[in-house]
Amino acid sequence: MKKINVKTVFVLLISCIFILSACGQGAKETGSNSSSVKTLSVGTEATFAPFEFMDKGKVSGFDVDLLNAVAKAAGYKVDIKNTGWDPMMAGIQNGSIDIGIAGITINKDRKSTYDFSNPYFESINMIVVGKDSTVENAKDLKGKKIGVQNGTTGQMAAEKLFGKNNKNISKYETSAMSFMALENGDVEAVVTDNAVANEYVKKNPDKNVKTVDDKTNFSPEYYGILFPKGSELKAKFDKALNDVLDNGTYTEIYKKWFGVEPDVEVLKSAQK
Repeated sequence: MKKINVKTVFVLLISCIFILSACGQGAKETGSNSSSVKTLSVGTEATFAPFEFMDKGKVSGFDVDLLNAVAKAAGYKVDIKNTGWDPMMAGIQNGSIDIGIAGITINKDRKSTYDFSNPYFESINMIVVGKDSTVENAKDLKGKKIGVQNGTTGQMAAEKLFGKNNKNISKYETSAMSFMALENGDVEAVVTDNAVANEYVKKNPDKNVKTVDDKTNFSPEYYGILFPKGSELKAKFDKALNDVLDNGTYTEIYKKWFGVEPDVEVLKSAQK
């Protein structure tokens, strides 16, 4: 057996200690520098094309593309689930859902319970009727059966004109169901957001329906991203939304879904 040199062993041990120490410091530094991007839970009601709808099992639409862009600018990822309207609103209120997006109009009543981002879309209600209808404005709907989606500003607009408990106003769980009621003859008109109305008429040329504009009896409204009251996400998403408005991303997404240039300045003015 070869004799072991004690001095050599001591030098080797010291070297190993330095190597292990260096490795340990490297792993710690890598761990401290690597940051995982947080994924936020998002609820929506995916029967509101072109804002959100199901496409091959996934939620798609203008709102989806925009929220992904804004979340990325804010440093987050999002997991969007088709929860339905009421579960979305309840989930946001109790904090089990981080964000809601579903063409949600910012209004005073909702702001008492939730926080909204700055406006990201300007909308106005519109009427959908059969092509042979003589309806020319909202007041022509008096005495006619009207379909609306429950809990939306379409419902609010109809009730403002004709009374909250008017028996001629039928409330449906989704906008798709209100359009189906129109097709079946259960109602004579549907009141809903203009982009949704236009999308339905464009996608259903065989249904013999048309849209009726009325900017006298319907007022412009703005959509916002919904948060639980007091959420720290609001300020981050407001900044990110403005970044997306300024860098052209919003315009790109808007043109993809609506085929026209957006009026970004209107949205910025609505922030004041």
